[in-house]
Formats: sequence, structure tokens, C-alpha cells
Amino acid sequence: MAGFLRQTILPPSITEILSQNRILSILLLSDESSYMILEEEDGSVRQEGYTYLDHCLEWCRKYHLHMIIDLHETFGYSFDPLDKTDKTVFFHDAIRQERFYSLWKTIASRYGGYPDSIAFELLNEIVEPSVAEDWNRIALKTIREIRAIAPDSWIIFGGTRYNSVLSVPELPDLEDEKVAYTFHSYEPIIFTHQGAYWVDNMRADFRIRYPESIVEYRTQSRRLSLQLAGVIYREDLTEMTSRFFETLFLPALKIAEERNIPLYCGEYGVIDLADDSSKINWTADICSIFDKYQIGRAYWNYKEKDFGIINIQDEKIRKQLAEKL
Repeated sequence: MAGFLRQTILPPSITEILSQNRILSILLLSDESSYMILEEEDGSVRQEGYTYLDHCLEWCRKYHLHMIIDLHETFGYSFDPLDKTDKTVFFHDAIRQERFYSLWKTIASRYGGYPDSIAFELLNEIVEPSVAEDWNRIALKTIREIRAIAPDSWIIFGGTRYNSVLSVPELPDLEDEKVAYTFHSYEPIIFTHQGAYWVDNMRADFRIRYPESIVEYRTQSRRLSLQLAGVIYREDLTEMTSRFFETLFLPALKIAEERNIPLYCGEYGVIDLADDSSKINWTADICSIFDKYQIGRAYWNYKEKDFGIINIQDEKIRKQLAEKL
């Protein structure tokens, strides 16, 4: 499992990766709606999407990389904060859920024969905490459907509140040796998403450094929704150092250890608008805890999408950041 879920960021040169003998995987998703790469609007198979995945698999196997197929959206559900549709409908709609199961069965049928190369991540960032029980039911059924076709593939799933680490203890226990829990970590949101156009009430010109005092982050986070920034107000988080992340992760680490289920951070990173030294400081702190507890992780992200490490113009800074991952 450790080999599958090591840090998953690609440095600028594939030759450099291979020469360093680093264990890597690629988090594969679409630029917009991942299910629409693989499905037509009526739910029928979109063959060119699978051809794209086939080429990615071929490339990954050539360079000895692992691949995670991460369904970022599905028919009837989007986590996107710019999409103002109801985030709960999918979890109460049997027809939409059957289409979800069908899609995963198709993916599993096509790629379940590559358990040493491909893992499956069920669905990105469930937003509303009110659907936690419904999501657990859907996730368990999806796992059963996949297992009937792909008994040896790794399956990854996370919880609600945008896949918060605090939702991990709410995930179901299950007897499956190739399942991992995942979470995303962008805390404090007011820092990692400073100036982000898609965050409600975030000023485009807002900037803040890391580290600052926990009081300053709490003060500035008042502009954000409690759902988005609520973690910063936890009373047990008292200092903005690596200890912040350790305290934040401990409940998830405890439940994962009790259940003997690996823990994987599927996204973490800092927006390109942040200053370079703050990016490096934040990354060093969070990764020190990943290393301490052997948490696999995927840096968000390789290029573009407002977070791309490869888009940092200063090569020295880019390498300094990469060294912290």
C-alpha cells in the first residue's frame, strides 16, 4: 500500500523522477466533469474517454508509475462551489445512484485487471455533512459492485465537509484489505485559498502569510462560511506550526489504526497567489506530519488550475517546494 499512495507530484523532468527512483502515482481526473469524459449525457459509454484512459495507463506502465482514477463528479452531483445546484439530491435519488454504480462497474471491468497499476477513488469531496449516512451506504454498495469484478484493486473513499479529515471517523468500517480512507487538507483555508475567485466572500486582493498566529487566521476567516473555515475555530488547535496538523489529523489516525485501514491525503496544496516562502513553510509543516505518521499524499497540483507547481517561474523556488513534498 505504501508504494501505491506515496506522494504523487510530478517534478518537471520525468527523467529526474526515474533517476531518483521515487515511488509515484498519478491522480487522474478530468479538467471539468470526470464522468462526462466516460459517459454520454444519456449514460451510454463514451469510447474516446476510455481510449484516453488506456493511453494514460500505457504511459504510466512505461514509466513505472501508478494511477488513481478519481471520479471528481458524477451524474447529478457536483462539489464545485460555483455550481449552486443542491448538493444533496444525488444521495436521495435511486436512479442517479444506479447510474453511479453502473459507471464504476464499467470502469472496474475495464481496469480491474491492473491491480498493481490502478486504484479507484469513488467520488471527490462530498459537501454536505447531512448526507454522511447516505454516502456511507452508497460507498459500501459501490465497493461491493467493484469487488465482484475487481477483487484485487485498491479502492479509496473519503467523507463529507469537502472530504475533511474530521469526517474520516464517520466512515464505515469494513473487512477489506485493499481499501483506504482519504481526506483533503487545505487548512487554514483562508491561507491556502487566499484570493481564490471561487470562494464566496473572498476578496481577489486578499493576501496573508504563513505562519501567522492562530488568532489572526481566525479573525480573517470570519469572511468565510463556517462550513468552509470551521476547522480553524477548534479549541484544541492553539498554534500554527506542524503541531496544528498533527492535532487535526489525530482522530483520523486513531480510527484508521484501530481498523487497520490506510490513510491517504488525496489533496493538499497552496494557491499560486500566496508568496513563495509561505508556500514552502506551509508545505514543510504539513509534510513533516505526513512523514511522521507515514500518510501517503497527492499534492494539488502538478500544473495550472491555480495551484500548479510546474507553473512557478522561479526554478529555485520550484525545487525548494518539491523537496518538501
